[in-house]
Amino acid sequence: MRMDVLTLFPAMFEEVFAASILGKAKEKGIVSLQAINFRDYSNNKHNTVDDAPFGGGGGMVLKAEPIFAAVEALISEGAAKPRVVLMCPQGEPYTQRKAEELSQESHLIFICGHYEGFDERIREHLVTDEISIGDYVLTGGELAAMVVIDSVARLLPGVLGNEMSAVTDSFSTGLLEYPHYTRPAKFREWEVPDVLISGHHINVANWRRKQSLRRTWQRRPELLTHVELTKEERQWIQAWERNPADSI
Repeated sequence: MRMDVLTLFPAMFEEVFAASILGKAKEKGIVSLQAINFRDYSNNKHNTVDDAPFGGGGGMVLKAEPIFAAVEALISEGAAKPRVVLMCPQGEPYTQRKAEELSQESHLIFICGHYEGFDERIREHLVTDEISIGDYVLTGGELAAMVVIDSVARLLPGVLGNEMSAVTDSFSTGLLEYPHYTRPAKFREWEVPDVLISGHHINVANWRRKQSLRRTWQRRPELLTHVELTKEERQWIQAWERNPADSI
């Protein structure tokens, strides 16, 4: 996969693209990552990329010309058109399902803004997706783009050492992930649940499913509306609702 980021601060991405999982994926050739300063595509001698909004008001607005020029320069002739993702607080809330959708693409372009906003023609005629990582405002779209890039890249085959890690992550199954334990089996007075050291794989799988369901019911019950539950699982939830103490 190829991922390009249009930003006024490409230096912010240097360490992110070189470190940890992303760095290894880049070294393996699984993903191509680059940050481009769209100021280089400005069409005026001062290389300005923003201007005052028509109609007045505070703040500056990113101009359409340099953004369009930068995106068009990144599109290879004859290649499939990339998804162009605008990072903005007005976008659709980002989810694991969206990450999985984007991971199927071969080329993604992210646009990171600053100032008051974007010329609306960028939204209307250039971008394919608008994404928000939460109901809050950042100083720019760079940190949000890093979040999306990381969550998408880790889904690509060969990026993670254990391919099952992405499959069982929170939200990948529609539920929050079950609790994890490792050695020692007893730490201070706290012991690992017996089922996990029983060697009985079916019992372990059933325990994990029940724990995921319970944790989701406790912390993010709205997620359960999108999960297909068995009759037994619905009975578990009904029992927890009657006696919440049993779910602890």
